[in-house]
Amino acid sequence: MNDTVQSDNDSNWQNWNKYLIKLLGGEPQTKEELLGLLKAAKQREIFDLDALSMIEGVLQVSELQARDIMIPRAQIVGVPRDAPLEQILTIMRDSAHSRFPVIGEDRGEVIGLLLAKDIVAFFGRNEAQRRFNIRDFLRAAIFVPESKRLNVLLKEFKASHNHMAIVVDEYGNAAGLVTIEDVLEQIVGEIEDEHDFDEATPIFKRSQSEYTIKAHLPIDEFNQYFNSNFSEAEFDTIGGLVIHAIGHLPKRGEWVDLEQFRFKIMRADSRRVYLLNLRILNTTGTIYEQAPSDT
Repeated sequence: MNDTVQSDNDSNWQNWNKYLIKLLGGEPQTKEELLGLLKAAKQREIFDLDALSMIEGVLQVSELQARDIMIPRAQIVGVPRDAPLEQILTIMRDSAHSRFPVIGEDRGEVIGLLLAKDIVAFFGRNEAQRRFNIRDFLRAAIFVPESKRLNVLLKEFKASHNHMAIVVDEYGNAAGLVTIEDVLEQIVGEIEDEHDFDEATPIFKRSQSEYTIKAHLPIDEFNQYFNSNFSEAEFDTIGGLVIHAIGHLPKRGEWVDLEQFRFKIMRADSRRVYLLNLRILNTTGTIYEQAPSDT
């Protein structure tokens, strides 16, 4: 079946490539020449900017590896193997995730996956009074090397119907995790789900010192909300300001301190930054106990 899927994908790509060559004239010899043909097609309004962006994303996916987009191990929301049910429920509630790596003796050891829906089903059968054993709910985790190409990983996700893979280093320890959504976002851009906050409210207050912020938030609105004084002379958005401060298009997990704020990349792909975590610092570089109010 996998061979059939591969054959169909190859055939579709060959047909698309022949169409472009016929339409635009000349056969591209390099990726750069192909991109030039695609941009020329966009300028001739054969397709729009969104289509061009997705095609470029497809080409980039063939070059990117799992290590390039994975959630680093330190940021994985996992469930300890020996955690009591109350702790597991708290982790699930606070993170709003649907899948959780189950961690062994250290964060480098992942022994399986726990699905929130399995725990919900456990309560749904009126069995909550039974002794809970996490091992009864463990599902096998999929492990992939850091060097796994994203286009290959996407095919494996489709073939196996898995949505998450644990990325391991050369020693077999968990280095991070990657989801099918992470891969697809490299092609189509940010995919918002039911846990994302509303576009009309780009600042979400999580605690007295922590916020989640959309990267497209205008700097003037940020300044007004947080009583800050970032310049609008060079950049319009807070994401642009952060990218400039870091010095390159950052990956998830990278961070930078600007004035009394620590900006950490929560969601990004190979083309843009979407979501930032903001922590308010005091003069010693630690987190304030109190933060500006919502008003």
